[in-house]
Amino acid sequence: MQLSQYTKEFKYNWQLAAPVMLGMLGHTFVSFVDNIMVGQLGTAELAAVSLGNSFMFVAMSLGIGFSTAITPLIAEADASKDFVKGKSTFKNGLFLCTVLGVLLFLLVFFAKPLMYLMKQPVEVVELAIPYLDLVAFSLIPLIIFQGFKQFSDGLSMTKFPMYATLLANIINIVLNYILIFGKFGFPELGIVGAAYGTLVSRIVMVLYLWFLLKGNKKSIAFVTNIKFFVLDKLMIKKIMNLGAPSAMQMFFEVAIFTAAIWLSGLLGKNPQAANQIALNLGSMTFMVAMGLSVAAMIRVGNQKGLKAYFELRRIAFSLFLMGIILAIGFAILFFIFHDYLPRIYVDYDDAENLVDNMEVVSIASKLLIAAAIFQISDSIQVVVLGALRGLQDVKIPTIITFISYWLVGFPISWFLGKEDAYGSFGIWLGLLAGLTTASILLYIRFNYLTKKLILSNK
Repeated sequence: MQLSQYTKEFKYNWQLAAPVMLGMLGHTFVSFVDNIMVGQLGTAELAAVSLGNSFMFVAMSLGIGFSTAITPLIAEADASKDFVKGKSTFKNGLFLCTVLGVLLFLLVFFAKPLMYLMKQPVEVVELAIPYLDLVAFSLIPLIIFQGFKQFSDGLSMTKFPMYATLLANIINIVLNYILIFGKFGFPELGIVGAAYGTLVSRIVMVLYLWFLLKGNKKSIAFVTNIKFFVLDKLMIKKIMNLGAPSAMQMFFEVAIFTAAIWLSGLLGKNPQAANQIALNLGSMTFMVAMGLSVAAMIRVGNQKGLKAYFELRRIAFSLFLMGIILAIGFAILFFIFHDYLPRIYVDYDDAENLVDNMEVVSIASKLLIAAAIFQISDSIQVVVLGALRGLQDVKIPTIITFISYWLVGFPISWFLGKEDAYGSFGIWLGLLAGLTTASILLYIRFNYLTKKLILSNK
């Protein structure tokens, strides 16, 4: 097949993926702004936000991963013009997301004492606990928002969640500035101010997305007249069968990055702050790949609904190719600017903390070289995973992600990440090994399944 057969899909892929990327980058930009503002307070505060968010990322991965079950089911119902199935998917999916949001809040709230058992710096833990109380509560509106977002994505209406996320970002930045530093007569709350900003912006985000969907012709019938507690047991089961493995896939990946935060904490507060900087920069480029992953889920789900398996494979490969091209671009940027990007996060004019800040930048610049290399692996694995979710194939990919991150990646991070080995850089070599293994195995799985579908349809 000629290259043009793939590149001609780039325009529509981009139309679907770009709003998702911007929305996802919006989430990451919130933490980017949090990190820069909190970084002005000191490295202990930056490490505390990193530690608090490590608990949040684990909980969010379960909620966001679970909610992705809604998108391929809506995309399939949309392609086959089945409104009843679509409404049932949305209503039951939203109910499950609401319940899960409450459970995840309780889980994080009661898990706080674990921080003391994890041998993290005591000053960091004491700063992190009040921050985590408020941010944990924001999980409830966040996971409800995910229910609406995945529904909207499934209808190929990817712009609405982007608008809601951008509005939430603006509110978050304004509230952060006012509450962290105590501007306009408000009390100076430090990192707790950042937590208030996150909570309020997430509540606004849900309300605004619902308002947008309610005002649109295509989605109004889905999101109004919902009998919330009249549930369809078969649909609940179907969403859970797709959602639970999807949640575990995201959990296994996020958990290894969280383990990297904790392993960095064992090396001290400066390696932990450096790890946070590299992770924040790396996660921004990952969100671009996530946008393509959602586009893969929607487009593969549509083609599955139409039973057009040859087209399905061609479209999926166009998305894989786009992901690789963008990842190479980011890898080059990280290589060129690895010494400069970490400096954005610290205050070089702060004479008292200058030695700490210089050490943080030195470690983070080395980590960005590892981040540059794993851009390509990370992009391939997440886009292929999106395509597999579009096929509603979730069980085998869950086993693949567990093997890649926890039987290959984590042991390498553990052995090479000790102070007498490679330290922080060793931790990131383990991440690179896990992501590369996942990208190869998931691609083999997708290739096998789509060839089998084409043959069985002849």
